[in-house]
Amino acid sequence: MENEIRDVVIIGTGPAGYTAAIYTGRANLKPLVIDGHQPGGQLMITTDIENFPGFPEGIPGPELMAKMREQAARFGVEFVSGSVTDADVSRSPFSLTMEDGREIVTRTLIIATGANAKWLGIESENRYRGRGVSACATCDGFFFRNCRVFVVGGGDTAMEEALYLTKFASEVVLIHRREEFRASKIMSLRARKNPKIKTMLNVVVDEILGDGMKVTGIRLKNVKTDELTEHECEGVFMAIGHEPNAALFRGQLDMDDYGYILTKGHSTETSVNGVYACGDVQDFIYRQAVTAVGTGCMAAVEAERFLESIR
Repeated sequence: MENEIRDVVIIGTGPAGYTAAIYTGRANLKPLVIDGHQPGGQLMITTDIENFPGFPEGIPGPELMAKMREQAARFGVEFVSGSVTDADVSRSPFSLTMEDGREIVTRTLIIATGANAKWLGIESENRYRGRGVSACATCDGFFFRNCRVFVVGGGDTAMEEALYLTKFASEVVLIHRREEFRASKIMSLRARKNPKIKTMLNVVVDEILGDGMKVTGIRLKNVKTDELTEHECEGVFMAIGHEPNAALFRGQLDMDDYGYILTKGHSTETSVNGVYACGDVQDFIYRQAVTAVGTGCMAAVEAERFLESIR
C-alpha cells in the first residue's frame, strides 16, 4: 500500500465517508477508507434514529453504520484502521502519514472527519449520554414529549435548540454560566418570548442526576454564591458548540473562524484541487446524517470527475 498511488482516499467513516466510499466503489475507483479511532462517527453513540429515510420503525445508530459499512465493502472498498497524524496537500499526489508511520499517497482526497460536540466533561454526563443527555435537539427532541428538559449554553445554538424543543417538551429551562446570554438579540428575544422557555443565569452544571438507567434531574451550582440546587427533569441538552476535526489541514486548506473547512459554492471542493470535504467537517448549519450522506455523494462524484479530467 505504501508504494501505490491511490485514486481516492477517504478519511472518516461516518455517514458522509461511507457514502463517498459506496459511490467511488461503484465507480470502480478502488477507494481506500481510513477508519480513525471511532469508526461510524457520532452515530455510534446514538441509540435510536427515527428521521433517517427508509427506516419507518427507526434504527439504532451503530446498526445503521454497520449496514453502510457492509454496503461499501460489497463494492470492493478497502478499509485501513488507525488515524492520520500528518497530511500534505500542498502538491499532488497528496501524502498522508498514519500513526504507525505508514505513508499513503493519493490523487484525490475526501475529508469526512466530522465534528465533535463539545461536552462539559463530567462523569455523569458521559454515563447518561443517549439516556437523557444529548447534544442534538433535532435528533432527539421527539423522545422528550411532555417532558421537562434543560438546555446548557448561552449562544445562538442554545436558543435554537431551546426553541426547537418547545415543540415537544412541556418546559425548557435555558441555563447559562454568565449574567447575560451571548446570543444575538433577536434569538434571545425569541427565546424569552416563548412561554415554554424559562431561564436561569449565573449557574453551571454540577451533576446530572439519574436512576442508573435514565436522567431524573440536574444539580446546579450558582457561580456567585456556590449554592447547590437540584431540579427534576428528564433530559439535558448540551448546546455549547461543536469542534470540527480539521486540525490536520490547518494552514493548508481555507477554513472559517471556527475551523470548518470552506467549500466552493454548491460543491464539496476545497481551496485545493482534488481535495474535497463533506459532512460535519464543513457543515456547521445542519449537522444531520442525511445531509452528510448528500455531501458524501457530491464529494464522490466530484472526485470521479476530477480524475477523469487529469487522465
